Parts: sequence; C-alpha cells; structure tokens
Amino acid sequence: MTGNGSATPRRIMLYDTTLRDGTQGANISLTVDDKVQIALLLDDIGVDYIEGGWPLSNPKDLAFFQAVRGRLRHARLAAFGSTARRGRPAEADANLRAILETGAPVACIFGKASRFQAERILGQDPEAYLGVVESSVRFLKRAGLEVVFDAEHYFDGFKADPGYALDVVRAAEAGGADWVALCDTNGGSLPEEVEAATRAAAAAVQVRLGIHAHNDGGLAVANSLAALRAGADMVQGTVNGYGERCGNANWVTIWPTVVAKLGLAMGRPEALSRLTTFSRTVAEIANMAPNPSDPYVGENAFTHKAGVHASAVRKQPEAYEHIDPGLVGNDRRILVSELAGRSNLLARFPELAERADETARLVEAIKEREHRGFQFDAAEASVALLVREVLGERLEYYRPLHYHVWVSGVQAPGVEATVRVQVGDQEVLEAALGDGPVHALDGALRKALGRFYPALHELRLTDYKVRVLDGREGTAATVRVLVSSRLRDRTIRTVGVSPNILEASWQALRDAVDYALHVTGTPVLGKAPAEAARS
Repeated sequence: MTGNGSATPRRIMLYDTTLRDGTQGANISLTVDDKVQIALLLDDIGVDYIEGGWPLSNPKDLAFFQAVRGRLRHARLAAFGSTARRGRPAEADANLRAILETGAPVACIFGKASRFQAERILGQDPEAYLGVVESSVRFLKRAGLEVVFDAEHYFDGFKADPGYALDVVRAAEAGGADWVALCDTNGGSLPEEVEAATRAAAAAVQVRLGIHAHNDGGLAVANSLAALRAGADMVQGTVNGYGERCGNANWVTIWPTVVAKLGLAMGRPEALSRLTTFSRTVAEIANMAPNPSDPYVGENAFTHKAGVHASAVRKQPEAYEHIDPGLVGNDRRILVSELAGRSNLLARFPELAERADETARLVEAIKEREHRGFQFDAAEASVALLVREVLGERLEYYRPLHYHVWVSGVQAPGVEATVRVQVGDQEVLEAALGDGPVHALDGALRKALGRFYPALHELRLTDYKVRVLDGREGTAATVRVLVSSRLRDRTIRTVGVSPNILEASWQALRDAVDYALHVTGTPVLGKAPAEAARS
C-alpha cells in the first residue's frame, strides 16, 4: 500500500478533533487552558490538523483560537462550522464569517450527504441544498482558507441513495474543497460497507478523501482502516477515542497500526515512541482515567499473566506480542498471580535464577495467599516485598506497635487516627485527622515515620479500592483493599486482605511505605542493612 508503485510510503494525514468532537463526550469538559495545553501536545507529537472548536457555538471556543494563535509549529489549525443556513447567502452567513474571524488557516464545515437528512432534518429541498454546499465551500476558498468538507451521514446516505450522496461530494469538489471527509456519523456501518462506499467516492471525484468514523458499533478503527484501503488519505479522530455516545475513532490506535501494519507514513516518525506518555498525559488533562486495556498504550497492552505466556515471552517476545512495546513507548509487564509459574517470577526477579528452593516456596506462597483473597497481579509492590521476605532480605524500617481510629459525630462527623511505632530505639505516637478512616490512618503513619525517613514526605495515596470477596457473609465478609500511591514518577500498588476493612487497609498502607523506602534505597535507622534484614 505504498501507492502508485512508489518506494516512498503513501502519507496519511492525521486530523485531530479532540478539542471539538472529543469534548462532546460525557464527563469531558475542558477549560481554555486545557485546550491550549492539549493543542501544544498534539502539535509536538506531529498531528497535521488540529480542529479547535466551533467558534459560533460558544465563547470558550472563540477564546481558544485567540489564545493559541501563533503558537503551533507544525499542525494547521482548523475552525469548525456548518454550511450556510437555509435562505441565506454564504457571504452573509454568521457561522461562516465566524470561521474567518478566528484567523485559522483551515475551515472544516459539515453538510448532509444524505437525502433523508437534507430533506427531513434540515427542511431543505435536496437538489437546492447541493448549491448551498458548493457556495459555502467556495466562499471560504475565496477567502484564502484550506477547506475540509465533512460529508455528514455519507455512509448511511450512500446506502439509501448512492447517487445523492455522491452528488453532495461532487458539490463540495465543485466549490473547491481541498478535502472531503466521509462521515460514519451514526457509527453503525460495517468495514466492507465503508470500503465500498469510499471506493465509489474515489471513482466519482478527484478531491482528496478522508474518513471520520464514530464507534457506536465498536468498529471506528476498523472502518477508518477500511477507508484507507479504499483510497482515503486523511483520518479524523480523537485522542483515546473521546467523543459523543460511544466515542470517535481512536487515532492513538490507528497511528501505530497504519505505520506498523499497513506500511504507510503517518505522523512524525520520531514521535511515535512517545505515544504512550502522550495518551496518558491527555487523559490526565481531561480528568479521565486511562483505559488499561487500550491497544498499544494501555497499561495491560503488553502485560503477561499466565505462566506459559511469560515463559514464551522470555525466550521470544514475538510469541505473544504483535509489536515491540518500545515502538510506542510502552513497557512489557510480567504479573505474578495464582496463574504464575517459575517463569513469571524469573522474568520479574532475575536474581531468583540460582535460588530454586526459594522460587518454589514463593510460587506456593503466592498461590496460597491468592486463595485467601490477595490479588498480586494488581499489587506489584506487595509481590516485590514478599520476594524480599522469602529471601530473608526484607528490611525492617520500623515496628508497628498500635493503631486506633475514631469516627465521631453525626451532623459534623470527624475521623482521627493514632499510630504508635518503634523506630530504632525510639517509640513514636502520632495522630492525624482525615476525610475518612483510611485517609486519617495513612496520614498518621507517614507523620510518625516522616521525621526519620524524609522520603515519605513525597509519598501520596492516589487511589483506594475495596472489594467484598464473599457477599454471603454480609458485614463479616473478607474484604480486599487495593491501594495506589505515587512516589515522584512511580506508581506503587499494594494489597491487603482481612475481614476487618481497617486491618486490610493497614496492610496495604504499610506495604506502600515499606516499598517506598526500599526503592529509594533508604537505610534502616540505626542499623546496617545486613543487621536490619536479620531483625
């Protein structure tokens, strides 16, 4: 698929609509500063077009165009809008004039490529509407803009009346459009339908084609690739697939697929290795949790849990990995769990290679604890501490002596925790207030130890999950607590299990503290490392 028999790969243009279409997704709301920050990230990673918003629809989008003006080094900024309103000439249409006023060099306007939509939704005479499409595009071209025409509902329109859908595309071409993006607006088309309808458009017009797919059938990425096979040269999509209803085509998945699977050029080649960090950074700005199962960039994309898989990957990564994770800046992870064998442990802890007896004991210990309810595949720090314990190398930084939690009040409830620990020859008692019992307990523990171990001042609890393991026991059921903590740029995940939710939380919090001290190389107060390990 290099195109025209050339040795140079055909280049696919990447058009991002996160800042417009992506913000139509539920639970996504970006400030002007958020949009500017994301736009600069998109520009830096090599996106060709950035659709900034619909300037006539809200003041925020208009403010964004003003804030980002002159700051993009690579990407071309696009302003979005619709064709002229019914009965109004293009030059007098407020929507089209608002696009010009943004100063953006690219205009993207949408029009209905469906007889049903033009007639029933817009209330237009379908044949007269062709003139509206042509005149709207021509007005923007005469103003000196690059014009992308989004042929909305093209694929549904093509199925119902292929002649009319193609007439709309021809009208955009007659107006001078630089691109026509064929839109699967309802997201229900199948890849073979998209491919056939795209080929029909490619045969009918000379204008360059793009694809704009929604994910209502779970096929937005597949439909985008089908359109590329049929001759489209532009992909419109959003970061992480954000968008209305089920989202838009996720170009974070499409980009490496186009490069690694189709052999085409897309984006900035040297930036592909930053894709994982980019995807997670945008998620953070949008206040959306990254999907751990996202292809290529998800935390689980190259994670291996079963012992057979781990063993094979240690020998030949391609046995269970379709690409090198480094291509997109991701990492391979080998989990330790009840499904684990010796290979999983050796992959995670190479120092066990010459310690067969300890490895066998570790495998059994892990399986026994997971039978009791521990979940080590989601708590890698607790696994590392268990390994150190079985090897006799876990350091004792402090001795826990007592903890207590009070919850008082009805109208103005308050939570207080006290923790008493021994560090070296000193006993320390500290108290802390919190929003809840675990928050207070975490604060008291780190307060008690922080004066001795300053590294803990950087440790922050970031996530806390509780699962009841057997609901038939009611309030006496065993619970599993998973805690995520942040230490600088490292995520520390730990686990605790007990019928007492506070005890399970205490276990997980202690593991987080111990692991933080372990990875920072903190020496045990008042003891040499060997002595500390023996105590």
